[in-house]
Amino acid sequence: MRNFDLAPLYRATVGFDQVADMMDRVFTNDVSKQTYPPYNIEKTDEDAWRITIAVAGFSDEDLSVEVRENSLIITARKAQEEERTYLHRGIATRAFERRFHLADHVRVSGAAHRDGMLHIDLMREVPEALKPRQIRIASDVSGTAKSVEGKAKKAKKVN
Repeated sequence: MRNFDLAPLYRATVGFDQVADMMDRVFTNDVSKQTYPPYNIEKTDEDAWRITIAVAGFSDEDLSVEVRENSLIITARKAQEEERTYLHRGIATRAFERRFHLADHVRVSGAAHRDGMLHIDLMREVPEALKPRQIRIASDVSGTAKSVEGKAKKAKKVN
């Protein structure tokens, strides 16, 4: 895999640290080591997603879903079970931790465990202050222009 130096991006931008961090995380992440457990990410609506993780062999008590600092963290730890002799063991129940980095304003709306699958529903909720809004245009444009001209004349008299 290639190594990319993102230092120029940090030096040339202000306020885009999150984007640079995300790109750095993607480039340094070794995809081959994160294959267990398998999962799907599907878009269920314009601002909604579902993450489905195959967790066969784990009960509700063995699973943990947590949101911390824009990260969704799913962990599973199987309690010690009695000693068994397997002729073939194809269902892995080893402990795992899977992290998903969430965009701003994305929250977990629910989680369900059915038929060996863990379903986590996500939803984007943009605050009212950040939503687009219509600005009313005043019909008296001359009044606005005068106030700007008056400020410019006062600035010239002071100098």
